[in-house]
Order: sequence, then C-alpha cells, then structure tokens
Amino acid sequence: MKGWLFVILVMLGSLISLTGLRQFFVEPLATPSVNAVWFVIQIAPLLFTIPGVIQGQLKSMFLLCMVSTLYFIHGILVIFDPALFWFGTAELFFSLALCVISALFVRKLREYNGPPEE
Repeated sequence: MKGWLFVILVMLGSLISLTGLRQFFVEPLATPSVNAVWFVIQIAPLLFTIPGVIQGQLKSMFLLCMVSTLYFIHGILVIFDPALFWFGTAELFFSLALCVISALFVRKLREYNGPPEE
C-alpha cells in the first residue's frame, strides 16, 4: 500500500508543479501577488485532500480521484492551444494517472478492510 501511496503523492506533486510552472513562467499574470493568489486558487482542491491522502484515508482518496478529473478537463482545454500543447499533454497524463491510481488505491483499501458489517 505504501508504494501506491508514494506514486499518488508523486503524481499529486507533479500536477501542482506543472500548474505552478505554467502559472509563473509560461502564462504569468500582471502582478506577482495576483499570480500567487490565482495559483493558490488553482491548486486549492488538491491542497484540501493532502492531509487525508498522507494518512491513506478512504474518503480523501476518493475525493482526490474526483478532483483529478477537474485537472483532466483543464488539460483537454489547454491541449488545443498550440503554444501550450506539451503542458496540456503533461497535465492530461498526470491527472489521468492520479485518477486511475487513486481509484485503484480505494479499491484495494476496501478489499483490505473487508466487507462492511451489518
């Protein structure tokens, strides 16, 4: 389970790093303060899941799977801009991998915990 958790955290960090790279260096806004606020708003859904993901909680992993679809949709929109094609491709890869791996983690965690008692 720790190997799965490590891969999830790597994908999560990669998605945050990619968003920051695009926000601060490729498409920066007018002022640094507005840039920083917009960056925090963009990664806020991922930040809310990090404490539970580190603990391996079932709810947080499921929420992370759902949140990663937001970044997948954003990657689909970005990939059609020729200047940002590679950023969109990377965002698609990391978000899709995060969704699939966190969904598999949820499945394995539910199998490990056994069926719910009645």
